[in-house]
Amino acid sequence: MNQFTLSALAFLGGVFLAIQGGLNSHLGVLLKNPLLASVVAFFSSFIFALSIAFFSIEKLPTLSQVKIIPAYLWFTGGFFSVLGISLYYYTIPKLGVSTMISLGLCGQLIFAVIAGHYGWLNLPTEPITVKRISGLIAMILGILLINGK
Repeated sequence: MNQFTLSALAFLGGVFLAIQGGLNSHLGVLLKNPLLASVVAFFSSFIFALSIAFFSIEKLPTLSQVKIIPAYLWFTGGFFSVLGISLYYYTIPKLGVSTMISLGLCGQLIFAVIAGHYGWLNLPTEPITVKRISGLIAMILGILLINGK
């Protein structure tokens, strides 16, 4: 896939996350519990993911491939997913979707720049540069403009 297509897919993924955040935070308000909305969202996500995987996976991993996966990788991603998504559902009705998404994106990008610089989470290193810092500053200014009264 070329860079334009990958970028368009990433953009579309962001749109989908904003849509699901808005819909599921409304569900959390109606259920009077954002964590319960997360349970519903993750259960339906599980059903959709399982269905898609069933039709798209050509070959399952072997037992030896599964055995070498560190135990923490089976749970920590899901743990942080529940925390992050539940916080979205909790804060969107209080802050508004554009404020919450812009602040959430800010947190993601700042963490991503730091994690990339140090190669945390077993990812390739991407050094912090003046250009990246300038981008973060521009993003923070943009967030201030988006959220300014």
